[in-house]
Amino acid sequence: MDAVGVEIGESGRGRAGRASSDAPLAPTPPSQAQALSVLLANVRGMGNFGGSLAIGSTAELRDLMEATGYVGIGDTDVPAEGWQVSEFADADERSLPGLVEKTGAPAVMVSFLDSDVGFVEAVTPDGTAWTGLLNRGMAESYDIPLEDFPVDTAVAGALAWSAAAGLTSEAEVVRQALTGSATCAEELCGILLVGLGIPGTSSAA
Repeated sequence: MDAVGVEIGESGRGRAGRASSDAPLAPTPPSQAQALSVLLANVRGMGNFGGSLAIGSTAELRDLMEATGYVGIGDTDVPAEGWQVSEFADADERSLPGLVEKTGAPAVMVSFLDSDVGFVEAVTPDGTAWTGLLNRGMAESYDIPLEDFPVDTAVAGALAWSAAAGLTSEAEVVRQALTGSATCAEELCGILLVGLGIPGTSSAA
């Protein structure tokens, strides 16, 4: 399986939501947030869920993740100064925006369905947010509506998120992650983090 600076495995499981900060985070457009929330609830019974999280913070991550509803938290890896990567077994809809609010740091997480499909959610403290889907071909086999995850919209959102997070993105790499296919969705997650410009991340050839 491909790696993201540190290996992104299959141990964690979860899902997430959106937005409010010290100056409240601007919410994701309601239709987008609601569609993903409903979809995750519907597919949750289809198999095992798990998640990987990358956040631009040096704060004690485990305690903050527990405080915002993450459970089954794995070891924290530091791919580069100022960024941390962790896996988790479960989360709720407010876990991601709550964590961003508490840390004041940008974060992106991917929830995996049986390692076949990845649901991407990302938020910055200023409210820049986007969602995306990894392994679209496999998603079709779960009857996940691809029209809820338009690629061009996701790419634009990813680039905006990266810029708001102070990173330098690579649009073609982001698009590769969002349109590619892989045996495990974690492989595409690795490519995505590289495309977003998260320091210290890499994907195996």
